[in-house]
Amino acid sequence: MEKKSIAELRDLILSEKLTDEEIHTLKADKRKGVQKLLQRHERIRKKQLQLNEKYVEMQYFEHKLNRSGFDNIAGIDEAGRGPLAGPVVAAAVILPKNIQLIGLNDSKLLSEETRHIFYAKIKEEAISYGISIVNNETIDEINIFEATKTAMRHAVNKLAVRPDHVLVDAVELNGLPCPANAIIKGDQRSISIAAASILAKVTRDRIMAKLHDESPEYDFLTNKGYATKHHLETLKKKGATMHHRKTFAPVRDYLS
Repeated sequence: MEKKSIAELRDLILSEKLTDEEIHTLKADKRKGVQKLLQRHERIRKKQLQLNEKYVEMQYFEHKLNRSGFDNIAGIDEAGRGPLAGPVVAAAVILPKNIQLIGLNDSKLLSEETRHIFYAKIKEEAISYGISIVNNETIDEINIFEATKTAMRHAVNKLAVRPDHVLVDAVELNGLPCPANAIIKGDQRSISIAAASILAKVTRDRIMAKLHDESPEYDFLTNKGYATKHHLETLKKKGATMHHRKTFAPVRDYLS
């Protein structure tokens, strides 16, 4: 390979246009800039390998069920069990067997930008998905745990394709049209549950952004309804909005 400038090599390396043999040859290049590029390339490559390995691990439950004859496997997860305000949102997703979502993980572990990229891809490529929203009034009526399970069941019922089996993040869920397994930390261990967590969280975050426009002083855009210091101080000064969960402490305490 003819000697190229560092700028040219940077473009070639970052765009993955060099073969492994050419990369190996560059290791003999004494220029510090070239060596820094190679080190960066190695870090990126190592990270990609880790993401690939993680993705393979996260397909374990789906592949195991596939081998047992289950084809349409739905993952279920929720967003919003802990906040003081806003709804709880659940999503159910059936993914194609060959879908590539390298880097997918629990939605809380991903950046907002990455979540939105996955959100669009999942909605575009999923065999089917369902999203259910249970408002704060219902949460107060039946309690958050029952509201969460209700949202999960409704999300499954919204699927256009009936699932053969369901994987749920940590919740034992009955009343479904098929067998189900609860998986502890399932949003980090199953691609189907992780995909559901993305749809649920992005949907809920967008709802909280709209509630922020209605009541900007509570800063729902940032805190998503969780009990931050600012949120609690505003609650104390201004009281609860119509979107707060009245049965949740400290909202309940401020009301009394």
